[in-house]
Amino acid sequence: MFSRELIEPFAQDMQVVEKNFPVAPFLSLVFDAQWESLELKQRVRHISLCLRKVLPADYREALRAMTAVTERYIARSGEKMTFEYTFLPDFVEIHGPDDPDASIPALAVMTRWSSAEFAVRPFLLRYPERMYAQMLEWSQHSSPLVRRLSSEGIRPRLPWGMGVPALKRDPSPILPILENLKQDPAETVRRSVANNLNDISKEHPALVLDMAGRWLGQSPETDWIVRHACRGLLKKGNPEALAHFGFQSGVEGIEIRHFQYDASVPIGGRLNFSFQVANTLSHPVALRLEYRIDYQTLSGKTSVKIFKIKEFTLAAGQTEDISKYQRFQDFTTRKHFAGEHTLRIVVNGKPLAEGRLEVRG
Repeated sequence: MFSRELIEPFAQDMQVVEKNFPVAPFLSLVFDAQWESLELKQRVRHISLCLRKVLPADYREALRAMTAVTERYIARSGEKMTFEYTFLPDFVEIHGPDDPDASIPALAVMTRWSSAEFAVRPFLLRYPERMYAQMLEWSQHSSPLVRRLSSEGIRPRLPWGMGVPALKRDPSPILPILENLKQDPAETVRRSVANNLNDISKEHPALVLDMAGRWLGQSPETDWIVRHACRGLLKKGNPEALAHFGFQSGVEGIEIRHFQYDASVPIGGRLNFSFQVANTLSHPVALRLEYRIDYQTLSGKTSVKIFKIKEFTLAAGQTEDISKYQRFQDFTTRKHFAGEHTLRIVVNGKPLAEGRLEVRG
């Protein structure tokens, strides 16, 4: 992604907005002897640092050029969320926190081409009250990408982003922003609201459950947000979260039968399993069906992952057969290790069946 095919045309565009931009020296700085060994985020930061070396020494002059090239892209192609140009807001993240008056408005432009959700984090840490007010203002912006930034950038647990401990302790500055966005016409904005609430639920479940109770039934959009926001609480079997969506926390009368699974699976292979869920009661029951795997880790401890199967209503006296599989293929986000693992079948937050299997290296 971060290659000559991207950077060379970018350098030409920079020369259009900054006539003295030194294209050849910039490309030489970027594609140095270390370039091929750099990882993704290292390449982003390297490009930002190289830009600072060749742009005017005065930060505001340099920022003017970076903002102008962003506006050029937007004028040419419309607003987009392009990950490959993330070095634009990254430039502000590392060079701009000492000049918030110039940097913050620039981020509102850059996020319309490449999300500034990471770049706003240093400003939240250094200027919390100013940024809380700014992001509340952005939540009513005409651009959906700026509105998304107002939620995504202020998430307490933004993946890959700097932590903001104050927001984990007290998320109250976030709440009016989410209230403004809960019926936003843009799906990407609503998804960010849901993810933000899911973050908050880790430390403040009662707060999120209270909001869920108030938002449910307002519209299909808010119903979707609430369900997605409560996914962590549902996986934990939180009784109030389950009740919000019509699931009882008790599972008396529900049985797991004929539970079968592979007793051994190689790393890179897949675990096959099947079972039957039965309702022995005289009335239908709404069920949230999941499976849980206790993975072995490098340290010898276990890491629990829960995967949703389906939500459905099982009629009185009826059964349903379920067949699933889980791949044990390594990903960048999850590595597999040999040893004993546990597979559990979970109904409405309660494990009803379990089996142990051996994962082979």
